[in-house]
Amino acid sequence: MASLASFSSPTPGGSALDDHPILAVRGVEKAFGKTRVLQGIDLAIPQGAVVGLLGTNGSGKSTLIKCLVGLLKPDAGDLTIFGESCWNLSALAKSRIGYVPQELKLFPWMKVKHVVNYIAAFYPTWDYDLSNRLIDEWDLPRDHRVGPLSTGQMQKLAIILALGHRPDLLILDEPVASLDPLARREFLRSIRELAADERHTILFSTHITSDLERITSHVALLRDGRIVFHEELDTLKDRFKRVLFTRSRGFPPDFTVAGALHVDIAGTTARVTLTDVDDDVLARLAREEQAELVVEDLNLEEIFLELHEKR
Repeated sequence: MASLASFSSPTPGGSALDDHPILAVRGVEKAFGKTRVLQGIDLAIPQGAVVGLLGTNGSGKSTLIKCLVGLLKPDAGDLTIFGESCWNLSALAKSRIGYVPQELKLFPWMKVKHVVNYIAAFYPTWDYDLSNRLIDEWDLPRDHRVGPLSTGQMQKLAIILALGHRPDLLILDEPVASLDPLARREFLRSIRELAADERHTILFSTHITSDLERITSHVALLRDGRIVFHEELDTLKDRFKRVLFTRSRGFPPDFTVAGALHVDIAGTTARVTLTDVDDDVLARLAREEQAELVVEDLNLEEIFLELHEKR
């Protein structure tokens, strides 16, 4: 895939990680009939951040994203992008946004090259060199109609259409679900290069936690229609630890540690998942229990599973 190192374009008046959020969500609620999908969402994303949005199926990720891009109107609360209401974005604000939806709906009767030229006509800043390079390197058939393309090819085309105008804000809703591992890796590399100047802001929803670990600066977890945490990825991983207590006589089934998210007893070992580990407290507990202890780091997928197992 082509390098996007030259993808940076200065944002007037902007600076890396500006104090004023590029995207802000305050008290947003959305229901479909009697089903409340979003229940008071609060989220603020500064300029230059790459935010991974995590959540199980049905947690409200796509609903939130559709509210952000103006496809759904929230029942309550405020959503703004570049300081403008998401429901009434100006043409200028829309021109600064790139969006890849989860459900792709392109123009099945048009050829690939015609779709690209049609979308490009709406953007004076369209980078034809970039879009042409990506078409070539992703082996998209320019003269084929969009309708018969595979799901993976459709996804590649949607990504090209979202990147071609060099957006200041890129919103991605499960953008790599149908990409093969090689294409996914090249796409993620391009996203890293896009975000390297800390001017472009990205909101990336995906189930693939390993992808988020490779590119995100922040992670937000959406559960039961609420954001349960939103913080820097490194800070999050520092907070969650797995502690292994071991002793020859084993542990009773009800063994636990204050504040534990999860406890698993297996023979002579107790595996305890904790947040905000206090080394002194652990050392004292190990002495009291006459046990040896080992502290392990967790990856993002393990943290995600632990938080949901807690329920």
